[in-house]
Amino acid sequence: MSPAGLTQVSAQRASMAGRRQLAAAPELPCRSDPDLFFAEKPEDVQRAKALCRRCPLQSACLAGALQRGEPCGVWGGELLLRGVVIPGKRPRGRPRKTSLAA
Repeated sequence: MSPAGLTQVSAQRASMAGRRQLAAAPELPCRSDPDLFFAEKPEDVQRAKALCRRCPLQSACLAGALQRGEPCGVWGGELLLRGVVIPGKRPRGRPRKTSLAA
C-alpha cells in the first residue's frame, strides 16, 4: 500500500474511534450548546475554543473536521473557515476609518 493510502487508512481509523467515543460521551460542550461553536461574536468563538481545550475528543474532532473540509465553526479547539484553520474571527461590520476623538 502506498504512503498516501496508509495515511488515509489511519485517518479513517481515527475518525471511527472518534465516533465511538462521541457516542459514549453525551455530556460534551458541543452537544449542550452547539450554536456557540458557530458563533458570530469573537468573544463567543474564544469561549467555544476554551471549552474544546478540556474535551477528551479534541484531537479526533479537529482531524475529522479537517478531513471533511468543514466550511466553518470551532472544531477541536480551532476556528475553521472554508476547511482551513484561521487564527481568529473579526467582529461584524467595517472598522472605523478614523479613531474617535478623546
